[in-house]
Amino acid sequence: MYYIRTIQDRIRLPPSSFASEASDAVLRILRERYESRIFKEMGIILSINNAELLGDGIVIPGDGGAYYTVQFEALTFLPVVNEVFPAEIKEILEFGAFASIGPFQGLLHISQIGKDKYFFDKKSRGLNTKTPNRNIKRSDGILVKVSTVSLKYTSSDTKIGLTMRPDGLGKMDWISEKKPAPIKKEKESKEVTK
Repeated sequence: MYYIRTIQDRIRLPPSSFASEASDAVLRILRERYESRIFKEMGIILSINNAELLGDGIVIPGDGGAYYTVQFEALTFLPVVNEVFPAEIKEILEFGAFASIGPFQGLLHISQIGKDKYFFDKKSRGLNTKTPNRNIKRSDGILVKVSTVSLKYTSSDTKIGLTMRPDGLGKMDWISEKKPAPIKKEKESKEVTK
């Protein structure tokens, strides 16, 4: 899920930045320091905005820079177990598919696609089953649930497991095919009084 978090930090403004507006220089430094980095408690930071200097800068003797306490907003993305996402299939391999959820890609293992048994078709480069119209190919839109999350400090080391096995999930075409079960009406009983 996407979050907007308010963060407070102390940063060093180097002497080369003194000529520019302090708030612009601070925002530039914050973006270089935080954007595209992953923090286990916050997820990946996508954007830094609304940086505000809290007080005057401090100069430490022997150091040419100025230190500022700043408060800023960070747009983050943190996937949570059991969260449902619309996703797109990005790559198909023999053991499953990789699908995009937000800025990450998660693994949809072949055993987690559905209740049917799926197999990799080399010719079509897709995942097929014996049930008609139940294949998965690249660029398909799907609805998935996050089953596992292991955030690391880089996107390539982060592991996210996805599933489509629960009811209501799957390829968008499959979901629209399902019709709700008819509601059974109970027979009304009439009370006869004598």
